[in-house]
Amino acid sequence: MTEHPEEHKVVVRDRRKIDPVTGAPREADRADVAAAAAGSGQPTPPAAGGSDEAASLGAQLAERTADLQRITAEYANYRKRVDRDRVAVVDGATRTLLATLLPVLDNVERAREHGDLTGAFKAVADELEGALERLGLRAFGAAGDPFDPMLHEAVTHQTSPDVTVPTCAQVLRRGYRQAERLLRPALVAVVDPEPPTPPATEPVAPSDLPGDSEAESVGRHASGGDAGGRGEPGTGGESEAFGDTGQPGQPGAGTGD
Repeated sequence: MTEHPEEHKVVVRDRRKIDPVTGAPREADRADVAAAAAGSGQPTPPAAGGSDEAASLGAQLAERTADLQRITAEYANYRKRVDRDRVAVVDGATRTLLATLLPVLDNVERAREHGDLTGAFKAVADELEGALERLGLRAFGAAGDPFDPMLHEAVTHQTSPDVTVPTCAQVLRRGYRQAERLLRPALVAVVDPEPPTPPATEPVAPSDLPGDSEAESVGRHASGGDAGGRGEPGTGGESEAFGDTGQPGQPGAGTGD
């Protein structure tokens, strides 16, 4: 008996995305998608319930990531603040130590000026000054420097034609600063430029002053007018009241005799 080979069934699948009857878009057949994925070696996409779970896991992952980023930023800010506070504390302690040792440096400077800084004392003084310089201590103030009220404290003021700006003529005590911070201003004697001499002016005579001649003429005119006004009525009144004899009450005495 002859065996017939197995006949292959022909399967026709409608892969149109639009339903020709309703005109609505079709959803992809999951069986077809699974078969296509199996044939191509790609993993089968999860079901609808799996997609919701994946979305929930993605939301949780984003939330945990945001929390981790926030905590990391807060910790970084905390470390910066602690480092800044530590540097401020160290700088404050250094400035306090340097300010305490400034009188010692003043004594060393006086001894150097008088020639007493010799021998072992000089070695100790040099070592002390070197250690303080390594901590950032810097001295300033020298004769001839322009006067700066932010760095110098003036003790005396003089004037001189040899300078054009206020100048430190003598340094009585040096100033010190650490980095950009002022620890102590320098005591100095200041020489200021002489003020400009005002131009000489000729003296003005009293007669040349404006308004004097006019005032005098106006005064003379006023006094003359008053006198004339008083004289005219006075003359006429006497002749009429007293008559020829000048006696009141007898206007015709001379004529009657």
